[in-house]
Amino acid sequence: MAVTTQQRNQQTTQQTLAPSPARQFMREFFRARVATAGFALLLLLLLAALFAPLLAPQNPYDLARLDLLDARLAPGAVSKDSRLTFLLGSDAQGRDMLSAMLYGLRISVIVGAASTAIALAAGLVLGLLAGYRGGRIDAVLMRVVDIQLSFPSILIALVLLALSGPGLGKIIAALAAAQWAYYARTARSAALVERRKEYIEAATCLGLSGTRIMLRHLLPNCLPPLVVVAALQVAAAISLEATLSFLGLGLPVTEPSLGLLIANGFEYMLSGKYWISLFPGIALLLLVASITLVADRLRDVLNPRLEARVP
Repeated sequence: MAVTTQQRNQQTTQQTLAPSPARQFMREFFRARVATAGFALLLLLLLAALFAPLLAPQNPYDLARLDLLDARLAPGAVSKDSRLTFLLGSDAQGRDMLSAMLYGLRISVIVGAASTAIALAAGLVLGLLAGYRGGRIDAVLMRVVDIQLSFPSILIALVLLALSGPGLGKIIAALAAAQWAYYARTARSAALVERRKEYIEAATCLGLSGTRIMLRHLLPNCLPPLVVVAALQVAAAISLEATLSFLGLGLPVTEPSLGLLIANGFEYMLSGKYWISLFPGIALLLLVASITLVADRLRDVLNPRLEARVP
C-alpha cells in the first residue's frame, strides 16, 4: 500500500513539473533561431502598424496638411514651413514617406488578416461538411473547388475588383473569394482522415448529431494544418493586394497600402527619386518574409513527423 501511494505521489509530482502544452509549444517554436528572428521582426512590424497614429510624424490621409511644394523631397529634407523633417523623403503628393509607410503597413496587415479570416471560416465550414457528409455534397463542393483552383487567384481577384471597383472592403472580399478553396480542400482532406478513426465511430454510435461531431471532434483535430495554411496565405494575400494596388485595382489613392506606395513612386525611379518606391518595397519584403518564416516554423512544430530543419 505504501509503494502504491509513493508511486502515486511520484506521478503527481511529474505531472505538476511537466510543462504545459502551450509552454512546450513555445519552447519548441523558439528553438530555431531563424524563426525567433522572424517572429521578433513580425512583432515589431505589427506594433508599428498598430501604433501608427502615435509613431507617424504626419497623418498622410489628411489632405489639408499636405503641400505639393513638399513633393519628392529627398530623405532628410525639411518641409517648406520647417515644421517637419522628412526622414525617408516625401512622395509626389508631399506625404512624409515614413508616415505613409506606417499607415500603409497597417492597411496591408488589415487586408491580409481580414481576407484570410473570412476565407478560412468559409473554407473550413465547407471542407468539414464535404469531408464528413461525403456523397453528393462532397462531389459538388469539390468540383467547385477544382474549378476555382484551376484559375490563378490574382485572375479571380482582378475580375471581381473590375466588376466592383476599388475599396478596402471590396478588396478584402475579393481576396477572400479567391482563396477560400485552399482551406476547403485542406479541411476536407483532414476530415476524411479523422472520420475513419474510432472516436468518430464511437460518437456516431452514441447518437451524437452530425453538427456536434463536426464542431466538438472533427474541428479541433483539423485545425493544425489549417493554421499553417492560413499563416502562409496571410503573406500571399498581402502580396496579392500589393500587386492589385500596383495595377491600380486595389485601394484608392487617398488610403495607400504598401503596394500602392510602390506604384506611386515607380514612374519617378528613372529620375532618381528612388526613395518613393524603395522604402515601401523594403517594408513589404520584410513583412512577407517574417510571416513566411513564422509559418514555416509552425509547420514543423505542429507536424511532429517533420524534423526541424531551421537552424
